[in-house]
Amino acid sequence: MLERYHRELLNFLARQVSDRDAAADLAQESYVRVLAVQHAGRSIVDVRALLYRTAHNLLIDRHRRASVRRHEDLDTVPEHAQPRAPAHLQPDEALAAMQVVRAYVAAIEALAPRCREAFVLHVFDGLSHAQVGQRMGISASMVEKHIVRAMVACKLCARQLHQGRRGG
Repeated sequence: MLERYHRELLNFLARQVSDRDAAADLAQESYVRVLAVQHAGRSIVDVRALLYRTAHNLLIDRHRRASVRRHEDLDTVPEHAQPRAPAHLQPDEALAAMQVVRAYVAAIEALAPRCREAFVLHVFDGLSHAQVGQRMGISASMVEKHIVRAMVACKLCARQLHQGRRGG
């Protein structure tokens, strides 16, 4: 079971928490809980579904704990201090972030359709080169070429964004 779903679950969790180490911890805890259910003698009809449900519940718990910690941190702020909204909620930062997202989306959308498909399957869906190749009916080598082409386009986009922020 571990080998079969580990990478898939790890990629799913990494996309959710944007932290590979935290994702690995959550994946391990998910496996521990599912194995505990199995060792308790209960039959599991769909191990993958239970694994994902367990991971989802752990994500919710993590989010709740973080929310409680944020509220506890606010309790320590002196009453006369006015807490600022997080940077990502500041209008200028939100606009800048949206512009960055739009630039990357435009760069990805400008790719050739097959290149874009390979890139999305690999980066966003977490499939290996072999899995992408199998799904698209092309060789892993061709998948690698598509992904490299897409990564070059993204790096060019990042360079242009960086130069735009510096003023030219």
